[in-house]
Amino acid sequence: MPKKRDVPERPRVEPEIIPPGHTSRRSAWGTYNDPGIGGTHRIYITRLGPFGGAVLMLIFAALAVVVLLAFVGALLIWVPLIAFIVLVAGLSGLWRLRR
Repeated sequence: MPKKRDVPERPRVEPEIIPPGHTSRRSAWGTYNDPGIGGTHRIYITRLGPFGGAVLMLIFAALAVVVLLAFVGALLIWVPLIAFIVLVAGLSGLWRLRR
């Protein structure tokens, strides 16, 4: 059956109307174990100025340095282990040739 183009489509689900004074323990995002969580909260977003941008870049740089130091530390641990494994493999090869 063809639809009439002049008639708007009716919503499939009726919206839930919550009165202004109603406090519900139920949340649209699920239930929580913490009784202090619930309701609506405001989130304030502001523009960063030059000082805030510089501080943010310094934080990113500090995190990059920490990650780089972690990789270098892991490398410094693995280099002697790999050298030891190569040395043991070489010595065991030499020991087999002598037998």
